[in-house]
Amino acid sequence: MISKENDAEYSLDNDDLYEQIGSEYIDENATADTELDDDLHPPHIDILFEDEHLVAIHKPAGLLVHRSYLARRERFFAMQMTRDLVGCHVFPVHRLDRPTSGVLLFAKSSEVARALCEQFADHSIKKHYLAIVRGNMHESGTLDYALKQEFDDLGDKHVDQNKAAQDAVTDYQPLLNTEIPFSSGRYPTSRYGLVKLSPHTGRKHQLRRHMAHLRHPIVGDTTHGDGKQNKFFREHFTINRLWLIAKSLQFVHPVTQQSMHIETELEAEWLTVFNAFGWDDDQLSSMPSMLLS
Repeated sequence: MISKENDAEYSLDNDDLYEQIGSEYIDENATADTELDDDLHPPHIDILFEDEHLVAIHKPAGLLVHRSYLARRERFFAMQMTRDLVGCHVFPVHRLDRPTSGVLLFAKSSEVARALCEQFADHSIKKHYLAIVRGNMHESGTLDYALKQEFDDLGDKHVDQNKAAQDAVTDYQPLLNTEIPFSSGRYPTSRYGLVKLSPHTGRKHQLRRHMAHLRHPIVGDTTHGDGKQNKFFREHFTINRLWLIAKSLQFVHPVTQQSMHIETELEAEWLTVFNAFGWDDDQLSSMPSMLLS
């Protein structure tokens, strides 16, 4: 029987779930990515889908998925908040890094959770993200670039630090490019791109590390990104976050066998930046790829 308070066991053996359930991996600079004001009010979460077997929510940036020894002072967690909303225990079947927002899926039983984890492990679940990156991108592609495991100094102190790099594959598709008349470094203007990212594997910080490898780091990434760009974005737009959102999940319902497509809306701050970039409603609505179909 899987403990309702510690339900990591059923997924940790799955190759594709390194970024999924388990101890909460948090950057030392995670609070610099996005901070939540937890003095008085809990963050708001929206239920995107619910039936008797599953519940999917929109996780805001800055909210941890579940309790962790690395975050003992935190008060709010997506898992507990979702449990309180739906009135029953929920089991995480994947995870999002703390500064990443977007679709987060839970099961309402360990059996359903195990079935979903098997879908993640065999790469049949499709995950689509949107990110704002440094520089203009003009070509789509697939990056097959193995990643060395990133270790936590405390939680992984007994793990073999010489573990071989793990396979990691990400599809990337440029959607829009912009150049704004403000300097964020050596040049008089700054260039950014909106990209769609579809990981085939789930390594720790895979999307962040892969985009950094392509020389187009995700804006707001304090671990693998461009510090000057991050500082410019924070100061120019007065918004402090990692510009990465889990936009949709596509999978087969483990009980009904129906095809599921759960998608979330962009937060208002994305639209604020889009407007500053000169991307109007006509441009955004004319892009089929924005629908992530």
